[in-house]
Amino acid sequence: MKESSNDTELVGLVSEGNVSAFEMIYRKYSKDMFVYAMNILRKKEVCEDIVQNIFVDFWTKRNDVKINNLKPYLYQAVKYQIFNYLRNKKVSVEDLTRINIIDISIDLSQKMEYEELHEEIKAQVAKLPNRCQEIFILSRYEHKTNKEISSE
Repeated sequence: MKESSNDTELVGLVSEGNVSAFEMIYRKYSKDMFVYAMNILRKKEVCEDIVQNIFVDFWTKRNDVKINNLKPYLYQAVKYQIFNYLRNKKVSVEDLTRINIIDISIDLSQKMEYEELHEEIKAQVAKLPNRCQEIFILSRYEHKTNKEISSE
């Protein structure tokens, strides 16, 4: 079996009990899943266990679960396992701080993306003819209806 087999083919083969396909998926994703978990929990053994449990569960339920997109499925499983771990363990102040930092960084990232998009929209609108600019501003920023815009 070639390393370049796509995820859909590999998942199909795993559902048929193909161990080689399972091993390929494990080699392809386990390290990144571990790093993802480590960035949040910073506990090597716990993160190793999380990744291991996900793959054991993946193999055990290979006939029962329909997976359309493997990578998002696996990363969602990591997130779920992390939240499960935090829910079942006494969460330290340090853990809460890390979670808050992750939330803040996600918020900041989204805000930066929004601001970049807003600036790009403004730049593109500035390239429009004057009347088109006016219509766009009335429609999108002042939330006027087509009827109100046409009457102006």
